[in-house]
Amino acid sequence: MQVYNTLTNQKEAFKPIEPGKIRMYVCGITVYDYCHIGHARVMVSFDVITRYLRFRGFDVTYVRNITDVDDKIIVRAAENGESVDALTQRFIDAMHEDEDALSVLRPDKEPRATAHIEDIVAMVQTLIGKGYAYQGASGDVYYRVEKFDGYGKLTNRNIEDMRSGARVEVAEDKESPLDFVLWKMAKPGEISWSSPWGEGRPGWHIECSAMSTCCLGNTFDIHGGGPDLPFPHHENEIAQSEAATGQQYVNYWMHAGAVRVDKVKMSKSLGNFFTIRDVLAANNPEIVRYLLTSTHYRSQIDYSPDSLKEARQGLERFYNALRGLDYNANGVDVEAQYLERFTEVMDDDFNTREALSVMFDIVREINRCRKAEENERATSLAGQLVRLGSVLGLLQQSPEAFLQSGAEEGLSSDYIEEQIQARAEAKKAKDFAKADAIRQALLEQGIELNDSREGTTWQRA
Repeated sequence: MQVYNTLTNQKEAFKPIEPGKIRMYVCGITVYDYCHIGHARVMVSFDVITRYLRFRGFDVTYVRNITDVDDKIIVRAAENGESVDALTQRFIDAMHEDEDALSVLRPDKEPRATAHIEDIVAMVQTLIGKGYAYQGASGDVYYRVEKFDGYGKLTNRNIEDMRSGARVEVAEDKESPLDFVLWKMAKPGEISWSSPWGEGRPGWHIECSAMSTCCLGNTFDIHGGGPDLPFPHHENEIAQSEAATGQQYVNYWMHAGAVRVDKVKMSKSLGNFFTIRDVLAANNPEIVRYLLTSTHYRSQIDYSPDSLKEARQGLERFYNALRGLDYNANGVDVEAQYLERFTEVMDDDFNTREALSVMFDIVREINRCRKAEENERATSLAGQLVRLGSVLGLLQQSPEAFLQSGAEEGLSSDYIEEQIQARAEAKKAKDFAKADAIRQALLEQGIELNDSREGTTWQRA
């Protein structure tokens, strides 16, 4: 198995620290607002990675944190006139709803920053004791970036270049403009915790260092996150963790690609920003998940009406192949030729784009078997298709449920069935003009009819 390691900028043979077991940490959400489609990309990417590693027989411990104390959270709670706890719990619940809709499995552990304050304080104390941190005149505690020899190694940045490009604000009390905060003194009325340096709260970067090492140990296999995190967040995590423990922090760094909207960077200021629930209100969740898996997890993905249409068409090909077959994916052994190809491409840094290509080859074979009336083989292949689809978190609905899903304001299922019955009666009475008119009227309203020897089925266009 090959994994692209951001630290080395190349694919590497994957070797877990403990044979057969994988410990993985992924940076989660700062819960002050609804999750957006970029968050969905990270959620789905590492959900697929986890599913596939388990499919390959690994015992995976998947940890994804929740940042539930942060400047943005404090500001938003104050604006809303609610407590930090009430705000964060509301958006944690919303995040879980979004995940469930996208068939994202819950991580094994979901630590919250506020539940690890003692661990964070202990790590800061260790860093101060080793000379890697200091308390400024304001009371804030900072990390001494220039004391850590490896700073910049994840993003290939030179500390001299960073120093020359940095500037110090007038009010700052840092020794160097590169230093970053580990513990912030609380302002009057803000949420805070006791510490050796006074009432305050943790900085963002130290939260992940403390939570990851507490949950997975000083060194673990995989650390993942979104495209905006390598610098400074992950660079700072490495500096903190390795200075504190004296050990390598992570063996493999993995980062999902960005989501662009109509080929433009997603931004609230540009008005092209979409929350997950905005997207799911207008689209079947499986279409969105398919779109997010149809491109390699490291590549940028374009979110647009055209890309959503292509995603629906892809899923329609799968579900139309499955329609009418009495398949069961449980206990089905995938034919060697398909399993080997699927495994080969997924072993190559989790290439879901090529994995879908293998699945489409199974669809073509199912359709061939159906035409040749090789029904037993078609049914077996259908079970195999669904089993492989489950590795990507796809094809978990019935064909009818997916193909007949659509806008709530569209024609009702009962009405469509009534029209199909009226058409059948017209054909029986040899009134083919009426039968054709019914078909055309339904088509103009987004309903396609499919005739076969088993009868007529329908789907939303």
